[in-house]
Amino acid sequence: MSAEHSPSNTIAWKLEEPPPLRQVSLSLPYMALFTGVPLRLWRSYVLTHGAPDSWAWVGGTFLVGMVFLFLMLSIHLGNYTLRSWTWRAPSFALLEAGVEILMSLALTTVGLEPLGADRAELSDWLPTGIRTLTWRLLGIVLFAMVLAVVVTVIRRVLLVAEQRTSTAVRIQRASLATNMVEDDADDSTPRKGEGA
Repeated sequence: MSAEHSPSNTIAWKLEEPPPLRQVSLSLPYMALFTGVPLRLWRSYVLTHGAPDSWAWVGGTFLVGMVFLFLMLSIHLGNYTLRSWTWRAPSFALLEAGVEILMSLALTTVGLEPLGADRAELSDWLPTGIRTLTWRLLGIVLFAMVLAVVVTVIRRVLLVAEQRTSTAVRIQRASLATNMVEDDADDSTPRKGEGA
């Protein structure tokens, strides 16, 4: 082997693994699992204990569940760029709802899934699952959209406050250029019935 191709100085790279909680927050399936199971168990507990006649109890426990859901979603999405949120938020909703639906099936099979004042039966499982999927998908996507707007506004305000307006202008130009390239690519693709 000639000396030309061998480096005289070598560098030892050290791979740094993120802490375990950070690794979990980076994983979409783990975050959905660690959100869906506690939420379904929380719902089961809330409906079987406490005062279901009290609006404060029902509203407070519902609020705690939604705060937990949106907190877990925010922890996961905070690891990624806003562009990837367009697929990560709906994917999180589908996986989280799927975990909740499977947990509901397990609780229903064992006879522990509440449905109002009664116990749920297997015939109740599918309508409950569809309702859970619909509300989770709608709520998570809407929350992610609002969160994206808030994050964008805060980032721009911070850039201006730090007198980094040139960075804000460059970000705006890059965003517009990317959108124009995507629009041009969409316009150049032949549609049905066009072309040879």
